[in-house]
Amino acid sequence: MYEQVVAINVGLAMLLAMSLNIITGFAGQPTLGHAAFYGIGAYTSALLTAKAGWPFFLALPAAGAMAALVGVLLGLFSVRVREDFLAVTTIGINFVVVAIFQYVQLFGASLGLAVPKPEFLGVRFGNTEILGLLILLNALVYLFMRHLPNSWLGLALGGVRNDEEAAASLGYNADHYKVFAFTIGTFIAGMTGSVYAHFMGFISSTDFAFPVSIGVLSMAVLGGLGSVTGPLIGALILTLAPEVFRFVSDYRMLVYGGLLVLMMRFQPQGLVGDDSYLQRLWTKIRGRREEGKANAG
Repeated sequence: MYEQVVAINVGLAMLLAMSLNIITGFAGQPTLGHAAFYGIGAYTSALLTAKAGWPFFLALPAAGAMAALVGVLLGLFSVRVREDFLAVTTIGINFVVVAIFQYVQLFGASLGLAVPKPEFLGVRFGNTEILGLLILLNALVYLFMRHLPNSWLGLALGGVRNDEEAAASLGYNADHYKVFAFTIGTFIAGMTGSVYAHFMGFISSTDFAFPVSIGVLSMAVLGGLGSVTGPLIGALILTLAPEVFRFVSDYRMLVYGGLLVLMMRFQPQGLVGDDSYLQRLWTKIRGRREEGKANAG
């Protein structure tokens, strides 16, 4: 059904936005090549199931692990380069990964790869089962994100994001936490790529090109980098918008780019991030409600 396909696309986008938020929002590490890890997960799962005969539910975590392995390498590299240089490096990784998928025969080269549908206990997955799996994965990642800000890891990542030198003076090893952030974020992106590959049944290098990375970043920025619910809202809006406004679907990247510029200029906290307009509005409404209850009592 059309509605199920749209819901699956929303679920995939939400997972990607949350995974990017761990790296860029919580750890403050700029990355513009997140689609590379999405693609690594997709191709890993496709090869393991189609050519090695692995069951999907073994290939799923393996896809995340392979993406995380590359993420660890990028995390180690991020220790040596910062900010603009790191952002440019991630762009380069995205282009390199796509080129490997495009020209290496193992990955199907320009012809792409056919991917079998998942099976579990003899039941072949359709859209309903894949949607259920995405709901489960989104719930697990969201619960992790809810607890992250107040955990020792979240506090350490926040310290690294705000002031590495101050964090180091408190005994935090900033380099280690950067690598942790890349590992966790890319692992989630890799598993998302696995689900995407088996949902589509066919993948090619263009599915993970640089514009996909910009789309994911736009979702996280629109909702609010560093917030828990922001990337979910951004992913929901930017995934549904092309379905609602089909007349501008050909200009999606222009819209995404424009949104990034406008949000960073006028509302860098995003729609629901800390100190955003909507957050302040909700705080006012809640304050008035509590004041009204106190007066009534």
